Amino acid sequence: KLCGYLQKLSGKGPLRGFRSRWFVFDPRRCYLYYFKGPQEALPLGYLDIASACFSYHQPEAGAAAGDEAAAFEVHSPNGAVAVLKAATRQDMTYWLQELQQKRWEYCNNLDAAKRDSRTSPTPSDFSKGLVAKDNPGSILSQNASAERARNILAVETSPTDLVGEQAASQPAPVQPSAINFSLKQWSTEIKNSMSSLRKGNHENRKSIFYTTEEWELLDPTPKDLEDSMALEEKRKHLAEGSKGLTSSAFPFEFGRIPHKTRRPLKDMIGSSKTRNSSDSSPTEWCAGNGNKLVSELQLKYQNQQEELEKLKKDLLSQKELVRLLQQTVRSSQYDKYFASRLCEGVPKDKLELLHQKDDQILGLNNQLEKLNLEKDNLQQEVKNLKCKVGELNERLSMLMETIQAKDEVIMKLSRQLSECEDVTSSQSGAVNSSMAACTNKELQELDRLKDNLQGYKTQNKFLNKEILELAALRRNAEAREREWQAKYTSLEAKLCQIESKYLILLQEMKTPVCSEEQSPAREVITQLLEDALKAETTEQPEQAFFKPHLVSEYDIYGFQTVPEDDDEEKLVAKSRALDLKSLSLSENREISTGVKWENYLASTMNREMIRCVELKNLIRSGIPHEHRSKIWKWCVNLHVKKFKDSTVPGYFQTLLQNALEKQNPASKQIELDLLRTLPNNKHYSSPTSEGIQKLRNVLLAFSWRNPDIGYCQGLNRLVAIALLYLEQEDAFWCLVTIVEVFMPRDYYTKTLLGSQVDQRVFKDLMSEKLPRLHAHFEQYKVDYTLITFNWFLVVFVDSVVSDILFKIWDSFLYEGPKVIFRFALALFKYKEEDILKLQDSMSIFKYLRYFTRTILDARKLTAIAFGDLNPFPLRQIRNRRTYHLEKVRLELTELEAIREDFLRERETCVEKRDLISDDEEDS
Repeated sequence: KLCGYLQKLSGKGPLRGFRSRWFVFDPRRCYLYYFKGPQEALPLGYLDIASACFSYHQPEAGAAAGDEAAAFEVHSPNGAVAVLKAATRQDMTYWLQELQQKRWEYCNNLDAAKRDSRTSPTPSDFSKGLVAKDNPGSILSQNASAERARNILAVETSPTDLVGEQAASQPAPVQPSAINFSLKQWSTEIKNSMSSLRKGNHENRKSIFYTTEEWELLDPTPKDLEDSMALEEKRKHLAEGSKGLTSSAFPFEFGRIPHKTRRPLKDMIGSSKTRNSSDSSPTEWCAGNGNKLVSELQLKYQNQQEELEKLKKDLLSQKELVRLLQQTVRSSQYDKYFASRLCEGVPKDKLELLHQKDDQILGLNNQLEKLNLEKDNLQQEVKNLKCKVGELNERLSMLMETIQAKDEVIMKLSRQLSECEDVTSSQSGAVNSSMAACTNKELQELDRLKDNLQGYKTQNKFLNKEILELAALRRNAEAREREWQAKYTSLEAKLCQIESKYLILLQEMKTPVCSEEQSPAREVITQLLEDALKAETTEQPEQAFFKPHLVSEYDIYGFQTVPEDDDEEKLVAKSRALDLKSLSLSENREISTGVKWENYLASTMNREMIRCVELKNLIRSGIPHEHRSKIWKWCVNLHVKKFKDSTVPGYFQTLLQNALEKQNPASKQIELDLLRTLPNNKHYSSPTSEGIQKLRNVLLAFSWRNPDIGYCQGLNRLVAIALLYLEQEDAFWCLVTIVEVFMPRDYYTKTLLGSQVDQRVFKDLMSEKLPRLHAHFEQYKVDYTLITFNWFLVVFVDSVVSDILFKIWDSFLYEGPKVIFRFALALFKYKEEDILKLQDSMSIFKYLRYFTRTILDARKLTAIAFGDLNPFPLRQIRNRRTYHLEKVRLELTELEAIREDFLRERETCVEKRDLISDDEEDS
C-alpha cells in the first residue's frame, strides 16, 4: 500500500511553508490524495499522477546523503507544480520510484478500463470466503524491452517507518525548520522593511577596529560592548590622562576592545608569517611589533603612576581634614567646660544650643574615626600598587631583553635570505622558460575544456526543451484519448440501454406459440431472438442480423447472470445485465469509495476498530469487494463476543463432531435442502461444489447448538451468503448473530411467531411512511405480506440483484434488523408510482412478485432507505413488536382452543371421527 507522511508546500505570502499531510495513492484513478491525517475521510485535494512528471534537485557537494529532508516536485499538465518533502532522501527515492511504477502500470493498462468491471474485479489478496478464489488476475502484457530498461535504471531502496500502512500509527513528523518557517520569514520581512526606513543609520551600528598594520577586522559582540562600556565608566578618570598618548600610538583606545577580540603577540606573529607582503621587510615588521608592545606596557605603567599620585593627593587632603577636626574638638571641649561653670545663669535657649553643639561634636568624632579607617585602607592599596609596579618593571625588563634577542635573530635571517635570493636569481632564468611552456599548454587545455563545457550546456538545454515538448505532446494526445474514451463510454452505455429495450421489444412482438401462422415478420423476429441469445463466435459473424454485447456467465459473487433453460428468462436476465452495465458505465463519482476505505483501514492498522459515525457511513455506502471478508468478520465478532467468551476453544469443531457422530433429527431435512439453497450460484450448484460441504457443516453444528430450532428452511440461505465471504466457523457465528442476537425469539421456530409479528409491524410502518401505497393495497385487498415475509426471513436473498443484496447485508450485519425494515420500505417507495398505476389486484400481485429484480440502482435505493425514510427510531419498532406479539399469542391461543374443541368433538361424535387435521396427515 503506497501511503505515508509527506510535507507539502502550501500557503501564500509570508505564511507559505511546508505542512505535514497524509498521502494515499488510488490505483483505480492513478490519483495521489492528501489528507490532514490518517483518520480523515475527505481529502484536501489530489495530484493526477497519470499525467504528471517528477523532478528533484541534486544536493550540494559534501552534503550527507540522507541527513536532511529531501524535496521533489510533481509537475501537472496545467502548469501547476506541487513541492513535496520527504523525511529522508531514502524516502524521497522510494516515493519517486513507486509513483513512476504506478504511473507506468496505469498507462499500460488503460485499455483494461474498457472491459466490464463486473467480470474482472480489481485483483487483490483475499483471505476468506468462497469468492476469494474467483479473482482473475489478468494483467496486460507490457513492453518487454522497456521493462528491462526500467529494471536496469531502478535503484534498490527501502522505505522508513513514515511510509506504508504502519505509518498511520506514527505521529506526524514535524521538522524544526518547518515549525517556525513562516513566522521567521514574516519577522525577517518586517525587519528588512524597518531597516529600509532607517537607511543611513545602520552603517554606524557596527564597531570596526583596525590595527596599525590592518591585519584583521575586530567585531565585538553586543555583550562585549556592554562590558567595555562598564569598564569605560570605571576608568573614565584614568582615560582622560592617557588620551593624548594612546592616540599617537594606536588609532583606538586599548581599553575599549573586549577581551575575546584581543590578539596575542604569538597570533599576530603567526598570521603575519602567512602574508607575502612585498612592501614590508621582516625587520620593519619586528620593529613595529616591538614598538607597539613597549607602548602598551608604558601606557599601563603611566596609568598606574597617575592613579598613585592622585591617591597621594587624596591622602594629604584627608590628613588636613583630620587636623582641622581635632582643633574643633578641642575648642568644643573647652567651650563645654567653660559653659558648665556658667550654666546656672544662662537662659534655656542657649543651653539647647550648647546641646546641639555637643551632638555635632560627637558626629564629627565618628566621622573622624571612619576617615582614619579609610586612610589605613588607602595606605594598604598604595603598598599593593607599589608591589605591582615593581613586578611590571621586572616583566618590562624581561620583555625588552626578549625583543632585543629576537631582533638579532631576525637580522641574521634577513642576511641569509638576501644571500639566498642572490643565488636563486641566477637559476630562475632557465626555470622560467620551461614553466612558461608548461603554462601555455595548460592554458590551451583549459580553453578546450571550457569549449566542451559550453557545448554540453547547450546540448543539455536543447535536450531538456525537447523532453518538455514531447511530454506536452504526449499529454495532449492523452487528453484527446480521454475525451474519446469518455464519449465511447457514454455511447456504450446508451447502446446497452438500446439493446435492453430491443430485447424487450422482440419479446413483446413474438407470435404466441399456439398460433400456426407463418409470416416473414415472424421468421425475422425468430432469427433476431436467436442472434440475441447466441454467444459471440468467430465463425461466420456476417450471417447474424444483430451482434449483441457479451455478458459474463457469472458475476463476481458466483451468481449466474443468464439462466440456461427458459428463453424468456434469458431475455429478461440479459436485459437486466445490460442495464446494470449501462448503470456502471454512466456512474461518475467524485471521490472513490475505495480510497475512503483504504484511508480508514490504514488508520486502524495498529488499533482495534470501534463503532463510530464515520464507519457507519462508510458501511452504508458499501464495503469494497476486497475488504468485505474483514469487515463482516469484525461485525460478527462485535455482536457475539459475549457468546464466544463463554465457550471453550474448538467449540465449533466439537459441535460438528457431535452432530456427525450422534443421531440428529435435523440431518435429513438439511440434506434435502442443500442443493435447493442457491442453485443459481456456482459454489452450490452441484454435490461436488466446495460450498455444499461447508454449508452442511455449519447447519449441522448450529442444529446441535440450538435444538429448539434445529433446522428451519431459510437458515440454509443465510449461511450460504455468509460462506461467500467467511470461513466455516465465522459463518457459524454469523448465523448465531442473526438468529440469537438480531431476530426476536421464535423467529425461526415451527410457529414462526417472530416473523408474523414483524409483518404486522411492517404494515404499521407502511401506513405511516407510505400512506398512499398502503391505501392502494387496502383498496384492492392485496396482502403484500405474502411477498415481504420471505424478505424478512432470509434477508432479501433471491429477492434483489446481487449488488444490492450484498450492500443490504453490509449494513444489516453492522446495524441489525432495523435495516430490513428500511430497505423493505425503500423498495416499495422506489416503485411507488408504478404500483399506483396498476388498477386490479391480480396485476398488482403479479408485479410484486418480480418488481424487486428490476431495481438496479443501489445508490438511489440506499439514499431512500437512509435518507428519505428518516426518522426511523428503533424504540418504535420494539414497542410495536411487543404490542403485536401479545395479539399474535392471543390469536394462537384461541386457535389452539378451537383445535382442542375440534378434537374433543371428533372423539364424541361418530360422524366426525373420519376427519383428520393437516398436522395429523403430515405425520
